Amino acid sequence: MTIDIKVPTLGESVTTATVAKWLKQPGDAVNADDPIAELETDKVSVEVPAPQAGVLGAHAVNEGDEVEVGTVLTTLTPGAGGAKAAPAAAAKPAQAAAPAPAPAAPAAKPAAEAPSETDYDVIVIGAGPGGYVCAIRAAQLGFKVACVEKRATLGGTCLNVGCIPSKALLQQSENFHAAKDEYGEMGIIIDSVKLDLAKMMARKQSVVDANVKGVEFLFKKNKVTWLKGTGKIEGTGRITVDGKPVTAKHIVIASGSDSAGLPGVDVDEKQIVTSTGALELSAVPKKMVVIGGGVIGLELGSVWHRLGADVTVIEYLDRLVPGTDNEVAKTFQRILTRQGLKMKLGHKVTKAEKSPKGVTLSVEPAKGGTAETLEADVVLLAIGRTAASKGFGLEEAGIALDKRGRIVTDAHYATSVPGIYAIGDVIAGPMLAHKAEEEGVAIAELLAGQAGHVNYGAIPAVVYTWPEVATVGKTEENLKEEGVAYKVGKFPFTANGRARAIGMTDGFVKVLADATTDQVLGVHIIGPMAGELIAECTMAIEFGASSEDIARTCHAHPTLSEAVKEAALDVDKRAIHI
Repeated sequence: MTIDIKVPTLGESVTTATVAKWLKQPGDAVNADDPIAELETDKVSVEVPAPQAGVLGAHAVNEGDEVEVGTVLTTLTPGAGGAKAAPAAAAKPAQAAAPAPAPAAPAAKPAAEAPSETDYDVIVIGAGPGGYVCAIRAAQLGFKVACVEKRATLGGTCLNVGCIPSKALLQQSENFHAAKDEYGEMGIIIDSVKLDLAKMMARKQSVVDANVKGVEFLFKKNKVTWLKGTGKIEGTGRITVDGKPVTAKHIVIASGSDSAGLPGVDVDEKQIVTSTGALELSAVPKKMVVIGGGVIGLELGSVWHRLGADVTVIEYLDRLVPGTDNEVAKTFQRILTRQGLKMKLGHKVTKAEKSPKGVTLSVEPAKGGTAETLEADVVLLAIGRTAASKGFGLEEAGIALDKRGRIVTDAHYATSVPGIYAIGDVIAGPMLAHKAEEEGVAIAELLAGQAGHVNYGAIPAVVYTWPEVATVGKTEENLKEEGVAYKVGKFPFTANGRARAIGMTDGFVKVLADATTDQVLGVHIIGPMAGELIAECTMAIEFGASSEDIARTCHAHPTLSEAVKEAALDVDKRAIHI
């Protein structure tokens, strides 16, 4: 009996996709969850996994074909899966050789002969979370390591103009909003609350400074050499840094990503800004339009809304935060709308015209219809990010890129050029700092002959708005598409004693477990401290725990984490407090 593998649900308003690449071929033996094909739409890239172990049949469609949701891509004959990739052969760290490349790596172009003697064992290009963690772990394993970074400070986008400064402003704006609008309900009367934006920005910068200096300290502690400048790949074992030749046995590219552009919307980081400019505004805009209803747009839109801006979010799809659980997304939209954020879902921006008075946007329905104009003082363009793969010699060196400009790698992060590897945002997968960090550790350990590995089914994702949204594992939509029978347990924060005590009762915890084995397949949380609560759920998925395991674990009282326990109990409809 064969199983049809079909085009999965891609989003509420997305009905077609392009077959970007076949990752497995007819006759290949695969394991459950092995990616077999990559699909692309204008908004997302989706890897289609094997529903269970077996052998693939013939391709029903070709690369480049446009296919509708539900179209059969190929078939699977259930049976034994493919063999697991073997770890690299053990070797002394200081003399480690590159791991044996896995099958299907792209063919390399002819390149200069690898150097017989090198300046370093490992050179990492990029000092963001993936790069600096890789460099430190490689140094811990005994390698002589250098890290190339062109910024004046270490830490990449995340620490300098991304994760860290945005979280500082999110917390500061939450405190301001609470003091102005919420503390009175708790009996804390503040006669006058004023915003000192300059001081708020200074405090944000102090947080950034502490973090980037911390990475510099860790480099010194672990004897990682910082090569300041722009790196360019010259071939196996060879790069230049601002034109100066440097050699290494192994090169790891961790160049990260850049903000994605939009035709007709020209960024100047003053009136039309990316996340970088949105973190540096010198005044609170009266009206802000956010293009993009994803993580970055909603986080920074929330910051400026709390500080006094009238914020409108324009999203191409008919929902917020694509890829999250549909029920969570709908609840999230209702809560943000109640807070005062305005939503224009299913719309697109076709043009932005700047003037001394502000920005005029041309907006029309994504499916076609009458256009309208919106006025804004500041426009935040936040439609996603693209791999930072241009400008440092990748294609000239023979390193293969996919259609989205990402570096093509095999299961051990090897590129098409021997001795050169890539991790993080510049390769396929979720663009998350912690995903890059895990890959940085994995490749360092593989180069040292260890079994470096990343479980991509246990990578959490968090939206740091209020309330927070956190997710790990499969959504209900994923499981329905894959034909997996599952059970659902839910528990609302309105029934949690700690949530009531702190006055934060919006949201719920949802646990999805296999209907037969009770193994936890996914957890989705919207509510207070969701980003912290998801760690327990990620560990449950990592270790193959059941909902019963979570339910039988003693959770301190009164804590928000009890909502996770109760949701796990509710999988078998035996929650206590509801």
